Amino acid sequence: MVGDRTPNSAPAFVALRSYLTERYDIKMQQTGETPPYTNCLIHETSPYLKQHAHNPVDWYPWGDEALGRAKSENKPILLSIGYSACHWCHVMERESFENPDIARLMNEHFINIKVDREERPDLDDIYQKSAQAFMRRGGGWPLTIFLTPEKEPFWGGTYFPPVSRYGMPGFPEVLLGVVEAYHKEPGQVQENIQKVRTGLRRISTPNPSTAPLSEELLDSAVRDLSSFYEPVNGGFGDAPKFPTPPPFHLLLRQYRRTDEPKTLDMTLHSLWKMAAGGIYDHLGGGFHRYSTDAQWLVPHFEKMLYDNAQLVRLYLDAWRLSREPRFRSVVEETLDYIHREMVHPDGGFYTAQDADSEGHEGKYFVWTPAEVKEILGLEIGERFCQVYDITEQGNFEDKNIPNLIKSNGRITVPDVANAAQMMAEARRQLLESREQRVKPLRDHKILTGWNALMISGVLDAYQALGNPQYLSMGERALEFLLSNAYKEGRLFRTMTDGKARLNGYLDDYAFLTAALIDAFEATSSSRYLEKARELTAVMLEQFWDAQTGGCFFTGRDHEALIQRMKSGEDSAIPSGNAIAAMNFLRLFSYTGEQIYLDRAEQTFHFGCFGNSWRRTLSERRLFCARWTTISQSPRRSC
Repeated sequence: MVGDRTPNSAPAFVALRSYLTERYDIKMQQTGETPPYTNCLIHETSPYLKQHAHNPVDWYPWGDEALGRAKSENKPILLSIGYSACHWCHVMERESFENPDIARLMNEHFINIKVDREERPDLDDIYQKSAQAFMRRGGGWPLTIFLTPEKEPFWGGTYFPPVSRYGMPGFPEVLLGVVEAYHKEPGQVQENIQKVRTGLRRISTPNPSTAPLSEELLDSAVRDLSSFYEPVNGGFGDAPKFPTPPPFHLLLRQYRRTDEPKTLDMTLHSLWKMAAGGIYDHLGGGFHRYSTDAQWLVPHFEKMLYDNAQLVRLYLDAWRLSREPRFRSVVEETLDYIHREMVHPDGGFYTAQDADSEGHEGKYFVWTPAEVKEILGLEIGERFCQVYDITEQGNFEDKNIPNLIKSNGRITVPDVANAAQMMAEARRQLLESREQRVKPLRDHKILTGWNALMISGVLDAYQALGNPQYLSMGERALEFLLSNAYKEGRLFRTMTDGKARLNGYLDDYAFLTAALIDAFEATSSSRYLEKARELTAVMLEQFWDAQTGGCFFTGRDHEALIQRMKSGEDSAIPSGNAIAAMNFLRLFSYTGEQIYLDRAEQTFHFGCFGNSWRRTLSERRLFCARWTTISQSPRRSC
């Protein structure tokens, strides 16, 4: 937990203890206090679920007990999906789930199930797609979905306020409307269910393409992607703006293939702007999850392992191509952050850091001019404020997120020759002071797939920069996964407090296999290559679709859900099928075994890469248009 980094004698410890008591209901033994409410989540290992263990809501984890009770009592299910670092998940908890009156409505009319989307991406995928594409409602977290006892979604949304505002109905109004529709309008409920089922079947069972793979597919994809590019601030689309790496990796590969300068320029421009904005932590390193504005200034302040893992590799590629020192420093500062804050004592990587501290979003990261000058002294403090846009007016809730937007990413101080060194020392002092603040809570569960992404990033940094500490960090994390997450020929999704649980998903198998191949390339140890082949064999046995090619998201012995999903689309992380296809090609290049090449070609031919590419893109355009409208509500969901 965070408290192990805050001295007991520091004033911050008192605030930290109070905050932990508030958020996690950790009662100090000496007080003898007993929480007034306790529900079934108290037995879970997920930090996110434990956050809700003392809500007055009668929460259940997803499982037979809750689903069986829904059937026996003929009650609809209220499924709430979120994650521990999600700001708006905390808001909805404080406003609604900790409200006894709202909880009473929930307990009377629903079976209430809480899910950690990071533990159960299979459930999140199904019900996000239901909310986004087929109910014409925006996606995000917290996700609020209403199901029949047979797990069929019939209505939903994201964040709901406790009273009507932002053009949204109040949550009690939603609850009463849904329960009335469930019991009095079964025809409409069934109509909604059938629309969802039809849509889910269509997107998860695409028709395989028989057309030959050609470079035109890549050219067409790049042209379509470029149409979303925002030339002023970089990135794709307007606010909110995500630092999503997969599209930029495509652009860089296109540049290497065609020498088309536009694809390189779009990527380098975007990365430069991102590193100048407040989405990048200029004091501590690492990136926040996304920007709420177009110029990358104001983020949601949570830091996710998967974002930083991918951005390390993206900035490394940008540095390889441009030799721009700023890109290298971003990589090194991000890995410093990971090493400082996110490494388990045995080598694995933690999942995320919260957006909030002491009950306020971003409080840990923002500054006033007076705070800066008190630490740095008047002269250096004033220069720092000028460089990093720290003003009396503030750029976030009367305080300031340090950024270099106005200077376009450059550190310039008039009449100072060593401005960069001066600012580096100032940042060090401010970080040292910031470390004494109450830190955002850290989600200490360890996710196999996300760890594998970071391992690949760390090993790539070792290959590019030659720092042996990166090799050590990557190999330690890899050994942690092989020892704790891979047991009796099966991979587990999550580890918390030494306990591995939940079947691994396609992403876990594909990403870990890729990390093993990366380790083989970094060390020439054949053990890593053999383990990659072993894991691929398990993946093919469990996930491969023999009819149309490609892999399902869940294994053959996974719990039966309303649809077994299969996708080739990237999201915030790369598609498991895309990484699996790359793994097949890499294994073929090292072994010469034809089965790997065959599986790669079959994966490329299944629908998302063939006939449905245009359809998929048009759906993405439609969703982006809907999201732009939805996001006009003030930062309403994660």
